[in-house]
Amino acid sequence: MVRSRFVACTVAALSLSWFPGVASAEADKGFECRQLAEMPTPATATEWLERSMLAGHCYIFQARAVRISREGVRTLALSHDIRDGVVREVASYLDGPPVVYERHGKIVEGHGVSGEARSIAPSVDAGSIRQYYRLTLGGEERIAGRRSVRLDVEPLDNLRYGHRLWLDTQTGLPLKQVLLDVDGRILETFQMTELVDPSLYDQAVSFATLDSRPEGPWQPGWVPSGYQSVPLPDSNDAPGSALSHRLYSDGLSSFSLFIEPLADNSPALRPGLHRLGISYAAVRHLPLDGRLMQIVVMGELPPQVLVRVAAELHYQPDAGRTVPSSS
Repeated sequence: MVRSRFVACTVAALSLSWFPGVASAEADKGFECRQLAEMPTPATATEWLERSMLAGHCYIFQARAVRISREGVRTLALSHDIRDGVVREVASYLDGPPVVYERHGKIVEGHGVSGEARSIAPSVDAGSIRQYYRLTLGGEERIAGRRSVRLDVEPLDNLRYGHRLWLDTQTGLPLKQVLLDVDGRILETFQMTELVDPSLYDQAVSFATLDSRPEGPWQPGWVPSGYQSVPLPDSNDAPGSALSHRLYSDGLSSFSLFIEPLADNSPALRPGLHRLGISYAAVRHLPLDGRLMQIVVMGELPPQVLVRVAAELHYQPDAGRTVPSSS
């Protein structure tokens, strides 16, 4: 399988799925992290989820972790820093091929966790999440030498995966995360083995409201219930290319949609379903006005969902845009 440009835009974000995501943007808003020290201990599952999301932006820490999936066991060094209100995250694999993933930017306001390309809000739309997930608390356990409380996130349909989170009772940071398929089988376990000196950032972290961009002539014929289009900064489209990238999220998981024209010498993916780690990519080639378009739908969702989204995407020329150029 030949990797297209969409992989370069996505794979780094997918490999940082342990971290709540960020996106670069200008903003004059923020969240005062010092408020976390004054908040009472969460009492409900929703409150623990909210606390975890905020903690993921407000704590500076170093950590060691293991990632266990079908591909085997990998160990990582994690770094989470905040400078001038902007979060910087780095994940470095310590075994196998040397790989380092890094990203930084401001929190995107108004959307929850994205699956493997993740954006996270300063607060959770609990009412919306409860339409599609059941949130329950389990017992306390000891993870990485620290007390944690288990949060179970169970989907109410077969259109998304489930999660189990073990949250540090002191900070709210996720010490362990398990991703479950629609049959309850474990797809991946991500667990910290050491959390080093987490400290609360004593200023505000910045976040931005991004304007929605016109979707143009390409229209999804179907998206799973609860998933909405998430605004993306312009930098998510490859500069100087015709690559189009959209992100859809239900507040806790997400999938990406990529559309690009293929020239005769363009690298292309074989149509069908492909596995990339614990994610899937549904690839479709569509002839359009003498040009071949490549459609890729990718994320940590059941593969049949991604296949249907790709199959039902259609082109409406009356939307006011022409077929993108491959130059």
